[in-house]
Amino acid sequence: MEDLKSPEISTKPLIRPAEPGDVDVLHRFVVELAEVEEFPGEVTARPQDLAEALFGPRPVAEAVVAMVEGEPAGFALFYPTYSTIVGRPGIHLDDLYVRPEHRGGGLGRALLGHLARLAAERGCGRLEWWVLRTNDPALRFYRRLRARALDEIEVMRLDGEVLHDLAAATRPH
Repeated sequence: MEDLKSPEISTKPLIRPAEPGDVDVLHRFVVELAEVEEFPGEVTARPQDLAEALFGPRPVAEAVVAMVEGEPAGFALFYPTYSTIVGRPGIHLDDLYVRPEHRGGGLGRALLGHLARLAAERGCGRLEWWVLRTNDPALRFYRRLRARALDEIEVMRLDGEVLHDLAAATRPH
């Protein structure tokens, strides 16, 4: 995530939908993001996993790439959600990343603004994302955009052996 210092971008970026030829760059950005955030755990996703998720027969996510002077400078990866409370679809932002040399010039804001426009155009009631509590620059950036933290929920997860154990325990006989 970036710590936005100025709302101005020196060269107007092009934000475009990701294409199959972007998969290796997107994977590199995912790895860089995990390193920057000191993400607890290793990236096990492979480029072919991203290709399947974004461009396979049943895509489950979308991505946009921010181009500055013809070079990839950042990306956002997101997927649809639905809220029974508001009765409308939403967008969950999974990753937002701007390369270090492009931070502080408004590119992160431009990417998030792009997603906000997509959400509005698609009739979504929400644009949501998770942020590591240790990612202070990202938290400051999002607060400046007036995003609000949700104190009323906890993120829960079943994975690995526990996920498989529950699945096996509830399998019909």
